[in-house]
Amino acid sequence: MLAAADVVLGSTRRLALLPAAVTATRVAWPSPMLPALDALLAEHAGRRVAVLASGDPMQHGVGATLADRLGAARLRVHPRPSSTQAACARLGWAVHDVAVVSTLTQPADAVVAHLAPGRRVAVLVPSAAGVAAVAAVLRDRGWAGSTVVALSDLGGPAEQVAAGTAADPPSAGSDLVVVAVECAADPGTAALGLAAGLPDAAYDHDGHSPSATCAPPRSPGWRRHPASLLWDVGAGAGSVGVEWMRAHPSCRTIAVERDPVRAARVSANAAALGVPRLRVVEGSAPAALADLPAPDAVFVGGGATAPGLLDRCWAALRPGAGSWCTP
Repeated sequence: MLAAADVVLGSTRRLALLPAAVTATRVAWPSPMLPALDALLAEHAGRRVAVLASGDPMQHGVGATLADRLGAARLRVHPRPSSTQAACARLGWAVHDVAVVSTLTQPADAVVAHLAPGRRVAVLVPSAAGVAAVAAVLRDRGWAGSTVVALSDLGGPAEQVAAGTAADPPSAGSDLVVVAVECAADPGTAALGLAAGLPDAAYDHDGHSPSATCAPPRSPGWRRHPASLLWDVGAGAGSVGVEWMRAHPSCRTIAVERDPVRAARVSANAAALGVPRLRVVEGSAPAALADLPAPDAVFVGGGATAPGLLDRCWAALRPGAGSWCTP
């Protein structure tokens, strides 16, 4: 396939591994890659393109990104064992019992949503510095006693496995590293658990935000499904949107809040509770709702009396959605 390709895309390191017999044009990924990807694909439209990737490109990899951009029918993926599989094999962990978190495109705070006593988590990090970043999050959240293992250059001659704790983390042998965590809560740390309905004390709030203190709307009774998008309008402390995203890794929230102090608090709560990808839009609804992607569900936590707000939210619901709540 490589010999027949017109263009080979990949990292500089991977392209350097190609033999001279591959005469295709070699194109290194731009940095940052995602903003430039569509233009790069358009530039080589109509040519035979091969992409080099490590392990399983469909596990937090470029294969999944290309399938989303181009459609799966235009791809042929040839996976190898993923870095997660290789790490679990070295540690004797059952892959199906391990939570996988990628910090390649989001902060290390994303690990927090998966912490529970005895739980095993594999964290994909962008570089050797990711080991210390993950350990710092664990320490800050009361999980300093967790076992932390840095697995570098898996499957290669320089493979290295180094163990420590979040309090005293190991060093990685290279930037090609997976961080394995076996969770252990420090004395006095209250595990938040993985189900909806976190205690109000888990959130930083001002005591006046409805969504900070109103637990019933955060219950599991909401209609949700993987990849569903919530508008949390008048987000307050952001608790509804945070728990929406904690319900499934692919769930998304756009929190709309007109108060800049509360908007900053929503972002801080999202990071502290493991969903740093939560998007905050600062502004007054309904004007702030313009150009937002159609939601699958809407929660109006504040400002419901604003002229036109409820009509705007109802009209925006994606066809087939229909989840709706106002406290």
